[in-house]
Amino acid sequence: MEVIDILRDVSKKIYENVKDIAGTEDAAGNFGRGAGGDISRNIDIIAEKTVLDYLKAINFECVVLGEECGRVQLSKNPKGFVIMDAIDGSANSVRGVPFFCSSLAFAPENRLSSITDGVITNLTNGEMYWASKNKGAFWDGSIINVHNKDPIYKIVGINISGANLELMKKLQPIFEKHNHTRHFGANALEMAMFARGLMDIFIDLRKKIRIQDIAAGYLIVKEAGGLLLDENFDLLDADLSYDTRISFIAAANQTILDDIFSEIR
Repeated sequence: MEVIDILRDVSKKIYENVKDIAGTEDAAGNFGRGAGGDISRNIDIIAEKTVLDYLKAINFECVVLGEECGRVQLSKNPKGFVIMDAIDGSANSVRGVPFFCSSLAFAPENRLSSITDGVITNLTNGEMYWASKNKGAFWDGSIINVHNKDPIYKIVGINISGANLELMKKLQPIFEKHNHTRHFGANALEMAMFARGLMDIFIDLRKKIRIQDIAAGYLIVKEAGGLLLDENFDLLDADLSYDTRISFIAAANQTILDDIFSEIR
């Protein structure tokens, strides 16, 4: 079985196991802080257990890097890393806001740039986005690409959750010029939608994002033809450590990048 098939299969299992509990009391609970630093909720635990049980059952030789469970080595001779955010958008899932997803990626080496496969599943409806390196990006079987035409409405995705005053002042010209800014509370799903052409740029300059949040989206965006840069406008890359926190910009093309950032450089 190919790695992408494994990730797709287990993503479907996550969807089946959590779709009926989102927004109910069963989704909540407090299981302490997970490896990523956030409070672990019951829906997070169920989703992660789904992945771990599946990978153990098929004897997939890997190290799992989970948002809640931390580093779990499943074999003596792992072939790489499964980078897992089993529920991205936990707050949305607990409250019943219909915007949260699972994000799974595989990397043979300890670098973001080594990712070979990624899957993001919209856990509110089962829609699936996936990509394998050099094979393109897909949404429910249809190939997807970033939006490369002059848009009727320029949609700017921008995550400012918990942003400090200095960053807000830096970004203020973007908010003043662009009426259609968006953030829905699940970076991975927003990256997938960006890759599908529903946004023109997605910006997160808070230096808070963990690798688990963007690993699958990283590959899907690249395979869909998007630019992925760090806050210095260099090609995005990082190690897979739990201590790593990054900023990133996903842009459909250089023109949209220059248009947005000419206002704040």
